[in-house]
Amino acid sequence: MSTTETFHPPINQRLKSAGLWLATFLLMIIMCVPGLWVVLSAFRPNSEILAKPPVWIPQNLTLDNFRKIFGLGSEQIGLPVGSYFMNSVIIAATSTFIALVIGMAGGYAFARYRFAGKGGIFLGLMLFRAVPGIALSLPVFMIWSKLGLIDTKLGLVIVYVSLNVPFTIWLIDGFFRQIPLALSEAAQVDGCTRWQAFWKIEFPLARSGIAAAGVFAFLTSWNEFALASQLTRSTDSKTLPVGLLDFTAQFTIDWAGMCAMAVIIIIPALALTFLVQKHLIAGLTFGGVKG
Repeated sequence: MSTTETFHPPINQRLKSAGLWLATFLLMIIMCVPGLWVVLSAFRPNSEILAKPPVWIPQNLTLDNFRKIFGLGSEQIGLPVGSYFMNSVIIAATSTFIALVIGMAGGYAFARYRFAGKGGIFLGLMLFRAVPGIALSLPVFMIWSKLGLIDTKLGLVIVYVSLNVPFTIWLIDGFFRQIPLALSEAAQVDGCTRWQAFWKIEFPLARSGIAAAGVFAFLTSWNEFALASQLTRSTDSKTLPVGLLDFTAQFTIDWAGMCAMAVIIIIPALALTFLVQKHLIAGLTFGGVKG
């Protein structure tokens, strides 16, 4: 006769686990409140946003703030939101694509090849990544002024590529290192060229790392403000984060319009993350090679 025993963790352990979950839940609420407040403020009038005491539960939700910033309806702000949006898309997409191409080449080279100064070059890239962008604003502004790149999309693309390349190389290098070299060698034994082995074997296995690097690079370019505010002047090159300054005047701030613009900035970033979320999981299962 056999008996089955059910294991119950000690009461102290269960209380500790419950306390940890509660603390995490409260921390997440605290972190989400500012973002939720911005989103709600985008759909209510300035009078309700500035009310004292604060109105926590919106009374009148409206789309008037979005109509105003796009120049629709009776009240119009007349800001070129469409131009700012297109500038952001062009600059972020172009810089992300270039950074990914360079990052894949660099990450693959660091993961698969041995060459003189490899460790020093890799360390230099990581140290450059540690420099905050705001610290580069003055030297970049002076150099860009002499090269005629101030107030141009090309100037921002070059800056964002240089900021994103070290991180993309580091992240993609780590994923290529996880892929057994024997897979590529087996493909070449079966008749593939080095390029075919990379494209058909290694690239699909490293897709999650490349997607993650792309998302981070895009979000860096999409949300960056400090350098963009220094290097842009007109609607031909201003991005959405810089356009938020247009809602500030000498004595007043249009909080409703600013929050509406912030929501417009948030939506594409969330949509991109949602579309590639399945590729953001780093745990890949690699196949074996026949002996």
